[in-house]
Amino acid sequence: MTHQPPAVGSTEAKLERLHAQLADAVATLVTGNDWVRALEFAARFRSRSFNNTLLIWMQHLAAFEQDRVAEPTPTYVAGFRQWRTLGRSVDRGQTGYMIFAPILARFASPTPQVVESWRRLAPREIPRRNDVVRTRLVGVRPAYVWDASQTSGVPIPHVPAPQLLAGEAPPGLWDGLTSLVRGHGYSLRVVGSDRDLGGANGMTDYLTRSVAIRGDIDPAARAKTLAHELAHVMLHGPDNADAVFHRGIGEVEAESVALMIGAAHGLDTSGYTIPYVATWATSVEGKTPVEVVQSTGERVRTAAVTILTELPTLQAGSGDPPGLTREAQRGALQPTVAGPLEEFDDVRFTRGRRSFAQSAISARDL
Repeated sequence: MTHQPPAVGSTEAKLERLHAQLADAVATLVTGNDWVRALEFAARFRSRSFNNTLLIWMQHLAAFEQDRVAEPTPTYVAGFRQWRTLGRSVDRGQTGYMIFAPILARFASPTPQVVESWRRLAPREIPRRNDVVRTRLVGVRPAYVWDASQTSGVPIPHVPAPQLLAGEAPPGLWDGLTSLVRGHGYSLRVVGSDRDLGGANGMTDYLTRSVAIRGDIDPAARAKTLAHELAHVMLHGPDNADAVFHRGIGEVEAESVALMIGAAHGLDTSGYTIPYVATWATSVEGKTPVEVVQSTGERVRTAAVTILTELPTLQAGSGDPPGLTREAQRGALQPTVAGPLEEFDDVRFTRGRRSFAQSAISARDL
């Protein structure tokens, strides 16, 4: 039987186009500097998944090159109805940026520990009295977001941004990171110089559950190093089932988390050094470079967002327009297939593990 390509304009065709665009975006990350720029962008749009961030970045740059927007970097992005809730509307003729959005369904069970007992609820079905109800990802569909520059209406509120002098650490960052390190059950000590750490700026010892940071560097560098070591604690400890067993990628992940935390606080990231993507992305057996880059990027983003959420510091915006409430985010993306998009939250689904048919993307990629 001959395979028929999906009809142009169909949901399947749009998803195939998104996958192709995403692969192209990942393929452009050739050097370490390219990776740094991608993560700097992701830090400013961290409410979106790594994959969707790359799609927004690439499509906005294309719009700029076609003179459809005035600046090469977007400011805030939101769905059609999200902008409407903020008193703004998409300008006539402006094309949205297509991203992945989840399709969710509710499942219920009176005995949740028994896998076979779960049943899918109809859209308006009321669960039984003793049921446990959970929402699961059952599919994916294309949706659209627009940059603020593509909209008109009520002025967007100005949000204060961190302003730092060279070498200065953001207020509260060191203490906040210290609290998180200790919250993971690790002790922290500051040593005299790198000679105490074998030439390193910092070191994490999983056996003794301790972190050491050199004290003879400026406050910004100390905070950056502590963020790097906290990333090791969170991502690479022996009690972490998702730990990467390739040391090179582990170092890329830790430095990348530190970079995103620094960028979210206005720190100068020009001194961050990431090995060539072509080197570390080809070092995992059984995975393509694209798969490695995508999984590394999402692990980095998820860890950075987790840390940033728990820090009591002034941070740059996350890519959502100021004033966009959680209620406005639910179901507010412009739909491309029939039916409502229930309980949509782009951040929440990065922690999923469930896969689905028709797509190689999992919940963590949305």
